[in-house]
Amino acid sequence: MIVIIEYNKLFTPFKIGSMEVKNRIVFSPIGINASNIDGTIANNEIDYYEERARGGAGMIIMGAQLLSQDIAKGSLAGILEHTYVIPQLTTICEAVQRYGTKIVAQLCCGTGRDAFPNIHGEAPMSASPIASTFNPEVNCRPMSYDDIQDVMRKFAHSAKIVKDAGFDAIEIHGHAGDLIDQFMSPIWNKREDKYGGTDEKRARFPREIVRSIRNAVGSDIPILFRLSLDHRFEGGRTLEDSMYLIKSFEEEGVDAIDIDAGSPDAIDYVFPSAYLGDACMEYLCEPARRSVKIPILNSGNHTPETAVKLIESGNADFVMFGRPLIADPEMPNKLMNGNREDVRPCIRCNEGCLGRVAIRHTKLSCSVNPQVCNEVRFQIKPTKAPKNVVVIGAGPAGLEAARVASLEGHNVTVFEKETVIGGQLAAVATPAFKSQLRGLVDWYGIQLKKLGVDVQLGKEVSTDDEILAKCDKIIVGTGAVPVHPHIPGIDGSNVINLIEVHKNKELLKGENIVICGGGLSGCDSALKLATEGGKKVTIIEMSDVIAKNAIFANAASLIPMLAKAGVKIYTNSKVTSIDSQGVYVQRDDGTSELIKADNVVTAFGMRKNNKLAEEIKAKYHMKTRVIGDCEKVGKVGTAVHMGFFAALSLE
Repeated sequence: MIVIIEYNKLFTPFKIGSMEVKNRIVFSPIGINASNIDGTIANNEIDYYEERARGGAGMIIMGAQLLSQDIAKGSLAGILEHTYVIPQLTTICEAVQRYGTKIVAQLCCGTGRDAFPNIHGEAPMSASPIASTFNPEVNCRPMSYDDIQDVMRKFAHSAKIVKDAGFDAIEIHGHAGDLIDQFMSPIWNKREDKYGGTDEKRARFPREIVRSIRNAVGSDIPILFRLSLDHRFEGGRTLEDSMYLIKSFEEEGVDAIDIDAGSPDAIDYVFPSAYLGDACMEYLCEPARRSVKIPILNSGNHTPETAVKLIESGNADFVMFGRPLIADPEMPNKLMNGNREDVRPCIRCNEGCLGRVAIRHTKLSCSVNPQVCNEVRFQIKPTKAPKNVVVIGAGPAGLEAARVASLEGHNVTVFEKETVIGGQLAAVATPAFKSQLRGLVDWYGIQLKKLGVDVQLGKEVSTDDEILAKCDKIIVGTGAVPVHPHIPGIDGSNVINLIEVHKNKELLKGENIVICGGGLSGCDSALKLATEGGKKVTIIEMSDVIAKNAIFANAASLIPMLAKAGVKIYTNSKVTSIDSQGVYVQRDDGTSELIKADNVVTAFGMRKNNKLAEEIKAKYHMKTRVIGDCEKVGKVGTAVHMGFFAALSLE
């Protein structure tokens, strides 16, 4: 039975204070790490936000901008200290407002205990002398009354700057363990003065911030407050604890609350992973609705469908999309025009967004949308000289290359030896928590069909095929194949490769499953087999940790879930042989053990499947480009970007 979802509810206007927003879709505040070092907004930030406004979002909340250079500590975010930042901010406001979209400046007074001590060794400021997050040997410096008043002056000054720049509203960043949250939470606020000790006193600091902004900008500009209602760790603020706070904000004149869950100690909710499922923070809305009458905004792995459900429930007034609007800025317009199937899904990998900023210290991007923060530089433009392009391999790299080349106007033929598109993605995206990954494969199939790309399935190509001689360009993306180490017994009848297990779950006849290899793929499969298949699963990993290739926010969900599912984990253990009884391992300490298994699943990683690629490149080196795992084994985003670049470089 097909259920038809109507998205009209998402496109009704709604007011926050005196400001009317054209629809219920809000682009969440996400730092993009692309501003200039002097605190001015960079041009590619303007292009980035303008693209989301063009795509139909009703309101955009920019990533946090800091009050001053000393608070920013070199962060590549906007800094609202000097008036010289105003012209670029005005440009971004007008670029967004052009489309009838409201734009909100999010003001932040810093990270407090979550900051790195600066080069002089000075301790970060916080509500109390608590341990610094990243250097527990350093205690934070508790803010004095003068420090607090200085922050109030800075909020007022920064608020006046964004008002002069032309922003429609202001949001206070009181979120996820940062400095304001440290004042609001008894686990971090140990003060005994008028800023701590009771619920009322812990609310004083944020309430004074609201007051200072209101006095600076007047009554016409709405003020929003962003906070986590549920810290989700022992001793953190609970949902029930937070009700006093939001009531006090309403009393103080806050016009809307922007709510989610998480904290530095529950980082997977700050950057919600795929493992948490859809609408993972919707549960906050009903209690909040019972407590306050002001508008409520909610985020957390929403889909268009969960957004409709939430708005219809009346428990929230706006649904926030962060990474989904990074992945597809045109999502609102596509939904409004009845083209749900054209919405490119965010795969919730946290690699191209969080990973680039937090780990590589570069600007934001997206695994499935290489144009992010390069909207102008990486425009897909019609070609003046259409070419005949052959793409070999319909994994993510080949699919993206075919899509972009066709959009440019080239004639594209795709050859895939399997009977389905998607490559490894089609095989491994079977767990429930990988629904978005399955959606990506489906999306590519729909897009290539609409573009008229000739996709020939079940068709292998050799270097002698005439089409390679006749075509203008060849793009080879034949992917990777499983590593098959020389281990005694690895070819036994009870041993199955991970890819084959995903293709046919009936291959696992027994109850006790041992997975050899604790990389991300092995761990994901263990979680699926334990939770969805009811199997007793053991992971054997040679290094000292499992899921070493998982980004930290994802691992924060995955590791506890494996433990809850009863998955046994052996680290520092090398597989020495396999037989009908199970797997023999040798530990780093020299001891050995037999781990009994009905079935053994090998997950030793992947290696380049580049034999055909090398042959074609040798014969047609002037017109061949090799992409994806057969060039360099990587993750989905690596393959998509390589395919995008290969197509974009066609002349």
